[in-house]
Amino acid sequence: MSAGQKPHGAGRSSFEFVDLNVVLQTLSLTPSTVFLDLGCGRGNYAIPVAESMGPRGKVYGVDAWREGLEELKERAAARGLNNITTIHANLNEHIPLEDGTIDVCFMATVLHDLLREGPGGVAMDEIARVLRPGGRLCIIEFKKVEDGPGPPLSVRLSPEETEEIVAPFGFIKDRVIDVGPFHYLFAASMARPPSAAPVISVKKG
Repeated sequence: MSAGQKPHGAGRSSFEFVDLNVVLQTLSLTPSTVFLDLGCGRGNYAIPVAESMGPRGKVYGVDAWREGLEELKERAAARGLNNITTIHANLNEHIPLEDGTIDVCFMATVLHDLLREGPGGVAMDEIARVLRPGGRLCIIEFKKVEDGPGPPLSVRLSPEETEEIVAPFGFIKDRVIDVGPFHYLFAASMARPPSAAPVISVKKG
């Protein structure tokens, strides 16, 4: 992340346009799920995920934005949630978690930012590393439409482009769900052990 650049989550949020109930249903969480929210920001998703799983579930919230992580901790404490752990880290460098420990890895409007900050290979390789065999990757991204919130059209990722990005790391698309007028959720499963980090190349337009 370059100097002066705001971390993910530090800007305006499009969370209000996402149907959270549809997201939670698609995630299919169990009381013992270990959930990783990458680019968690203030915890708009981490909080309801932790509440829906109950105390046996575990949520890790990772972000490079310290102020957002502090707000997440305060919100969790106010709700009596003891199953959220915040981690300060740059996703394009390293995810400080052990191999094969995560059931569900989740990114909400984060992937396009990672690709603007770098090639994205390190982040995807780290995601594949921390997921357990059979683990799931769930990505919310902006639809490629002109109106509504979000980045310029040229930066947005279609479901096909998202699939092209994650497939070299061993992920197979399960489904794509409409989660609002401006967002979709791309769900994939870890189908095979990842090889050495491939080079990501996505054609735009």
